[in-house]
Amino acid sequence: MNDEHQQQFTQYLAAFIEELVGNGVDEVVISPGSRSTPLALLFAHHPEVKTYINVDERSAAFFALGIAKAKQKPVALLCSSGTAGANYYPAIIEARYGKVPLIVLTADRPHELREVGAPQAIHQIDLYGKHVKWATDMALPENTPSMIGYARSSASRGVGHAIGEPKGPVHFNFPFREPLIPDLKAVTYSSDTGVKRVLHGERSLSSDITQELKEILSNKEKGLIICGPGVKRESMNSIVSFSEQYGFPIIADPLSQMRSGTHKKEQIIDTYDTFLKSAEVKETLHPDIVIRFGAMPVSKSLMLFLKGLSDVPYWIVSPGEEWQDPIAKGTEIIYCDEGLFCNGLTPSRRVMSEGWNHHWKNVNHSTKELLLKGHQSWDEGMAVSQFIDFLPEKANVFVSNSMPIRDIDTFFFRNDRSVGIYANRGANGIDGVVSTALGMSTYLDSMYLLIGDLAFYHDLNGLLAGRKYNLNMTVVVLNNNGGGIFSYLPQADEGEHFEDLFGTPMDLDFSNAAKLYNAGYFKVEKEEDFGSALMEANHINGLKIIEVLTNREENVTNHRKLWNFVSREMTKKIEGENL
Repeated sequence: MNDEHQQQFTQYLAAFIEELVGNGVDEVVISPGSRSTPLALLFAHHPEVKTYINVDERSAAFFALGIAKAKQKPVALLCSSGTAGANYYPAIIEARYGKVPLIVLTADRPHELREVGAPQAIHQIDLYGKHVKWATDMALPENTPSMIGYARSSASRGVGHAIGEPKGPVHFNFPFREPLIPDLKAVTYSSDTGVKRVLHGERSLSSDITQELKEILSNKEKGLIICGPGVKRESMNSIVSFSEQYGFPIIADPLSQMRSGTHKKEQIIDTYDTFLKSAEVKETLHPDIVIRFGAMPVSKSLMLFLKGLSDVPYWIVSPGEEWQDPIAKGTEIIYCDEGLFCNGLTPSRRVMSEGWNHHWKNVNHSTKELLLKGHQSWDEGMAVSQFIDFLPEKANVFVSNSMPIRDIDTFFFRNDRSVGIYANRGANGIDGVVSTALGMSTYLDSMYLLIGDLAFYHDLNGLLAGRKYNLNMTVVVLNNNGGGIFSYLPQADEGEHFEDLFGTPMDLDFSNAAKLYNAGYFKVEKEEDFGSALMEANHINGLKIIEVLTNREENVTNHRKLWNFVSREMTKKIEGENL
């Protein structure tokens, strides 16, 4: 081996990794490959870096995404050249729109081997387009002071982009010439090397703007606060205090983490997705101002309610410069830390409309009682409700998209158990759900995954990481043999082709998957079996799969009956002026 060449990329890449670690990147998910050998060996050589190996790049990327979501810190992701990096794409898209910091590292052929027919070589420059916050094609390694400085500066810069608001993925493309084996004996990592750290502060408003907004709020009696996914935990108490001071109820999406925890929850409204389906109820709930923190909530009923409001100020508060106005109703886009916003707008004096706040709370309470009273048939909704009741203190639940997140929205009522609810709502896909949840389980205890059969099948490869690293997670698979959410959409009326194109029954027995990945397995066919399966799974370490068999058609019918029952009874209450 050419000693000079070896020393060049060894010192260059070691400096890059040392700078990443100095800026808090201490975990990397690696997919095996030849061209990425130098980085893989040097990461594994670092005593402060935890490495995970995942042979499926798509699963690897979502696994890294899950770790980063749980820790709220950047995680590195490394693969070889060619289509390996292309398999990262779905997770990178989710990270971009879900605001998750990822440091994506792809190895590449050197410039003379690009676009000349070399094996395992594709065009990797700007591979992820606008789905990363920043991308760079790194220079070929050199062991000179200026190039070592370049490697360090590039690493710091990438981390700075990844953790800046809004957080997101960045991409480093590394060209390497052969031979590829670094000299590990020549590397001694140190934390005292003058790392260029990147620090971000909180964004506040000027005193003039703050005073202007306070004056507007002083004339509003019927305000409504919306908390969607991504609200900062450290801002929750400030938001609650703000809502109490102004007498504005808080619509809290389950992914906002505001329905559960130690903060005060008297202002939290959690059944809005159900009662906003009633036109009569909606007529009594028109606000004169809306203030939203976080991304747009899951609920379609809420979205339609907001779209129906006319001439109502709609403030969207975001700590980073991002445009989050999917219904085009925003009148003020306010770039400010949520906690600083609320603390800065404390009213000097306030005459509140107690009737407004009281009415929202009464509607919410009555809806909750009706949901519990009207939900009597065993279906996915009841299974989710029973699952929620079972969850222990400080449990963490990752929820798949389509129907599971919507049932969580309906039946996850506010509580004091500090239960965390998470999902991939950046792009709302069903790919990579298993891997993301397992990634989160590396950091969060008492981890559960609630998922449908199609999404589970879509990422079965992800279970390998659970077996390899003995990760502790209970998977609840709601198996209705197909895509349940399509049965709620207009496509369901197209009887002739619906099952083939949308229902897509797979007729799979997931007990075989449990055997393949050495997971505990429980099959639930009756309501009385579910609780015992959850209890038994709770006493087994490692992966557990609980397959809950349900019926798609009955599930749709039961849900619609429940919604109609609640709407009918709430209309009676409204007309009888009992609220």
